[in-house]
Amino acid sequence: MSGLFGGDALLYPPTDGRLDIGETRAGQVVVIAVAGELDMLTVPQLDDAIHSALRKEPTALVVDLTRVEFLGSAAMNLLVATHHETTPTTRFGVVADGPATRRPMKKIGLDSVIALYQTLDDALAALEETPLGI
Repeated sequence: MSGLFGGDALLYPPTDGRLDIGETRAGQVVVIAVAGELDMLTVPQLDDAIHSALRKEPTALVVDLTRVEFLGSAAMNLLVATHHETTPTTRFGVVADGPATRRPMKKIGLDSVIALYQTLDDALAALEETPLGI
């Protein structure tokens, strides 16, 4: 799925055919795009990708779930843990729009903890402009 960004992306190839993860930069913002199913078996791949991205010391990190077909509780727990790990030194946001991602996150109240965006453009605009510490 190298077309996740329409350009070059570092891919974390799926081992089971259920998950693709790509990484790209937009200025000082690292974007991790995920496609497939995020459950307890595939979340470790996303965790590895997140920590690899954080080692690059971005000013912001975006996890794009636009192409995620299933979002399990293990994935939601990882997103909350990432928010707590990165804040306040790195801004963090999640692109989630649709019944498989946004709906479950809102249903359990994660939208009050994690910044959710409907599009990657929305996330990039908000996270590039927001000063650290806010």
